[in-house]
Amino acid sequence: MEHFEIERKFLVKGDFRAQAVGSHRMAQAYISVTPRHTVRVRRSDDRAFLTIKGKGVNGGMVRPEFEWEITSEEADGLFQLAESGTVHKIRHLVPNTDGKHTWEVDEFLEENQGLVVAEIELSAPDETFDRPDWLGEEVTGDHRYSNSWLSVHPFTTW
Repeated sequence: MEHFEIERKFLVKGDFRAQAVGSHRMAQAYISVTPRHTVRVRRSDDRAFLTIKGKGVNGGMVRPEFEWEITSEEADGLFQLAESGTVHKIRHLVPNTDGKHTWEVDEFLEENQGLVVAEIELSAPDETFDRPDWLGEEVTGDHRYSNSWLSVHPFTTW
């Protein structure tokens, strides 16, 4: 399934930091958000990306995804076109105990302070994986936890 992302998302209820092997500061904004797709610009440390994601299926777990690395100048211009606020976060990389997966744990900042979400990318919707003790409720497919929603409806306003 080329150009598809298969991902499950969970709230984080415990401390994962001791297991993290790396962290990246990120900022992202949305140029277009419709029921069929989102167009996002992202900075991750000193790199920038333009990403188009299609509508999720299979409970929001499977989505078409296309991503390109862009220049800093292009990212600056695209951030100016954003429809909504910018989402700021620190992404922590935490290897899963199964040795096959890495958790991406997003610790949100600024207007979304207090929200911590973990995502795991899978190779198939029914693929099994170990669940660490710090993993909380699954929120895959709950639009309130999508970054595009958080850019308009910050977590601190819920």
